[in-house]
Amino acid sequence: MKAAVLTGPNTIETVEGWPEPVCGPHDVIVRMAGVGLCGTDLAVFHGKRLPPTTPWVMGHEGFGRIAAVGSAVRDRQVGQRVVIEPNYACLTCTDCLSGLTSACPHRAIVGLNAPGVLAERAALPARFAHLVPDGPTGADLAATEPYAVARAAVRRSGVTPADRCLVVGAGAQGLLVCLILARLGIRPVVTEPHPQRLARAERLGATPDDGGTGYTYVFETSGHAPALRPAVDRAAPGATVVLIGLSPHPLPLTTDDVVRRQLVLRGSMIYDHPGDFTTAIAELPGARPSAVVEACFPLEEAQQAFAGAAERAGKTWIGIGDQDA
Repeated sequence: MKAAVLTGPNTIETVEGWPEPVCGPHDVIVRMAGVGLCGTDLAVFHGKRLPPTTPWVMGHEGFGRIAAVGSAVRDRQVGQRVVIEPNYACLTCTDCLSGLTSACPHRAIVGLNAPGVLAERAALPARFAHLVPDGPTGADLAATEPYAVARAAVRRSGVTPADRCLVVGAGAQGLLVCLILARLGIRPVVTEPHPQRLARAERLGATPDDGGTGYTYVFETSGHAPALRPAVDRAAPGATVVLIGLSPHPLPLTTDDVVRRQLVLRGSMIYDHPGDFTTAIAELPGARPSAVVEACFPLEEAQQAFAGAAERAGKTWIGIGDQDA
């Protein structure tokens, strides 16, 4: 079968004859129709995060139709349309049993410590293949996983329609946060230097940054550490700062900043199984996260898709075969 594999930094090859996936008793095989790209994929592509080995199958934001089911699977059928939840929590550790599957220390993370799904077929545990309704397009499904990430962050934040919100960054995650806040009746203010991304955020219901202060919620989505301090300086006393973007750099804050202004810092890591993902899928017909998508490439052009993704104003995804499967 065909697969897009990383062979070295900044180099992806679409290869023929990649080994077929093996369907275990509790697994399904998905005939892939598309895979979205995100910042994590680009970090692997650029060599900032190293895969266990090369060549390495890329991608984790996948969808398609079930092509085979394992002998022990009773609640999935061949032909069903599914979106992949690409963080396979163990569901037995203390964190999982508490409901915080996002903190599972045993998670299989597709595309990072487990092979990706940017191939014609992929195997995965059946419980992480979520059935999807008719109606959403391939672009909607390619954006479902990051939509679940953004929605979980908004859920955890405790934001209400009465709050004033500042969103830092209008990459795909920032755009999705803007979309979700707008659906709650909030008109977020967004700070973003890329004019096309800013324009897309406006179309999703956001307002361009006017330099105002007094925000009761700040959503940091960029992962760009220098952007955090000026955003926090504009927060109201007692504000909640939600950190979504990942960065290896120390926070540009002191305990004085936090204590004297009585700030609440909230980190939000992916989503919790299964509720965040199933709720996100149920919202697809109304939310239409495809609004953040800009470009689609065929599997054979995976190199071009990855190489230019960071410069595009919206999300990039790769279609495989029937893109609306």
